[in-house]
Amino acid sequence: MSAFRIEFHFLGVIKMKALILVGGFGTRLRPLTLSVPKPLVDFANKPMILHQIEALKAIGVTEVVLAINYQPEVMLNFLKEFEKKLGIKITCSQETEPLGTAGPLALARDKLIDGSGEPFFVLNSDVISEYPLKEMISFHKGHGGEASIMVTKVDEPSKYGVVVMEETTGKVERFVEKPKTFVGNKINAGIYLLNPSVLDRIELRPTSIEKEVFPNIAAANKLYAMVLPGFWMDIGQPKDYITGLRFYLDSLRKRSSAELASGSHFIGNVLVDESAVIGDGCLIGPDVAIGPGCVIESGVRLSRCSIMRGVRIKKHACVSNSIIGWHSTVGRWARLENMTILGEDVHLGDEVYSNGGVVLPHKEIKSSILKPEIVM
Repeated sequence: MSAFRIEFHFLGVIKMKALILVGGFGTRLRPLTLSVPKPLVDFANKPMILHQIEALKAIGVTEVVLAINYQPEVMLNFLKEFEKKLGIKITCSQETEPLGTAGPLALARDKLIDGSGEPFFVLNSDVISEYPLKEMISFHKGHGGEASIMVTKVDEPSKYGVVVMEETTGKVERFVEKPKTFVGNKINAGIYLLNPSVLDRIELRPTSIEKEVFPNIAAANKLYAMVLPGFWMDIGQPKDYITGLRFYLDSLRKRSSAELASGSHFIGNVLVDESAVIGDGCLIGPDVAIGPGCVIESGVRLSRCSIMRGVRIKKHACVSNSIIGWHSTVGRWARLENMTILGEDVHLGDEVYSNGGVVLPHKEIKSSILKPEIVM
């Protein structure tokens, strides 16, 4: 029977599915999430969630279900063009009340189970990595358990929930929340591959996959963890978003360096959309993404920042450690640093200085922001 199933798999009859946990309001990434739902915020010149959908499509996933409780119409309308372009089905499973990280799986049960018995992926929408999903399928089929989770090594495990596992087999023994003494340095990376039987363990109520479901599967000796190769970042807040951009561009350099900008204007890793215009005498990099339709005038200095679609940065401005939202303008000789975030359509005057200012959409700023604060 198994040989027959494998043969069918290669014929493309068995279709893999995936659920992306889109979650709530994206408060940590405001003011960007005041304009679009968090998964549609640009990261490295494309919506965050598109990095995941493309990775799933690349390994043969045919349907992605978005578990969502906020603005599903906006998400679906936006993703329609990518559904066509990528040839993948994208549907929504909408919560009427927040259901935690496991409840959405129970809610989407009928969309995930198709009788094939094939496992399905579950991803947290904030996570950026190289998505070694093909390797994860091999790992999952190899251990014969009920669920696989991806784990990543961290320097400060005391800040996280630590996964204690057998090094040789990957079998998960237990979870320790924010350990006071060292028990291991591997944490849940928010990427899972689950057998349909896992859904029988989840009730339709607000519940946590990390604190309730996975410990139960581990207690039954059916949970395995695979150590994630390459980089990993949860980019759900600005500081981590900028760190994640550095990791992502570094990984892109190794995988596909031709996609990065080259020339005397650029230092280190810089991603520039082909429709962006860059003036003379600029110095750009390291770790910068410049989106479609941007105009960077002469003499501008950019480092460790994300410049989103349609932004104009005027002559001799300097931007570092900052995120500039869609269709904003930065004036001549302006200086932005220390995690300044401009929402959509913000216009910063000439010679204005921002030290960690967080500016809500559709504002004009004429005076300097001398200390980190929210400008309403």
